[in-house]
Amino acid sequence: MPASIEVVNLTKRYGNLTAVDAISFSVERGETFGMLGPNGAGKTTTLEMIEGLKRPTSGSIRVEGIDVRKQPDAVKSIIGVQLQGSTFFENLSLCELIHVFAACYNRKVDAHELLREVQLTEKADSNARELSGGQRQRLAIAIGLVNDPQVLFLDEPTTGLDPQARRNLWELVKLIKSKGKTIVLTTHYMDEAEVLCDRIAIMDHAKIVALDTTDQLLAKTGVRSRIEFVASITPAGESFHTLAGVVGLEREGETHRVITSDAQATLGALFALGRAGSLQMRGLTVHRATLEDAFLKLTGRQLRE
Repeated sequence: MPASIEVVNLTKRYGNLTAVDAISFSVERGETFGMLGPNGAGKTTTLEMIEGLKRPTSGSIRVEGIDVRKQPDAVKSIIGVQLQGSTFFENLSLCELIHVFAACYNRKVDAHELLREVQLTEKADSNARELSGGQRQRLAIAIGLVNDPQVLFLDEPTTGLDPQARRNLWELVKLIKSKGKTIVLTTHYMDEAEVLCDRIAIMDHAKIVALDTTDQLLAKTGVRSRIEFVASITPAGESFHTLAGVVGLEREGETHRVITSDAQATLGALFALGRAGSLQMRGLTVHRATLEDAFLKLTGRQLRE
């Protein structure tokens, strides 16, 4: 089955500055595809070229088989875009706003049904200025869906939201994905990318430096989980090396750090030693390898740096 988005040798230059440097990737139909990178890495420029908002210097882009460079308007008719800083007509009701945007596509939509999908039914007759931050983001997504797009672009959809509002947005994104939509997501939250994205592209210095699932990114970068505990009774230190998943050991006095490729298997083996009376642990903590660990190893800097 053809990919939903195909990008080949995409490049964007501004004079002597190369914002995007000959990148290639594809996004499969129905997947949630994440793009991460430090500020200035080139991810926003990449998305704007895919959306038909900026013309590439060179390279090719196809969205659902449509050549973006040759038919930018045709692409805009099949995509939806939620921007981080969406601006609305503040004195219009939510239903009125949806009808206004639907008219831009020459479409008639059931505004109440669309608001129900984004959990804003009770706000249907409220003005946009009355919405909270999380509600405004859900409205922005609803407006991005008015043309029933095949591909939905979400630009940092949960920035500035409280934890509960963020989780609500996550559930909404999962619901949209369950309906077969292709989603392209940018975010500054590593946990968000881990939860929502099937695959993740990491950009740095105008190039894609890695692209894979979270598990494979962790495996390729060699990032490992750590189990730390204080042991007052312990077998000879070498015996830890034989436990399932263990790839390394560190020790400071009675504090042990077990480096593992499989935290669950290693914990099971440690608990078995405890039940056998060979090991007594206290203060046990597990530091799971995360996407942020892989990101820092690949780029050497924080996402917001």
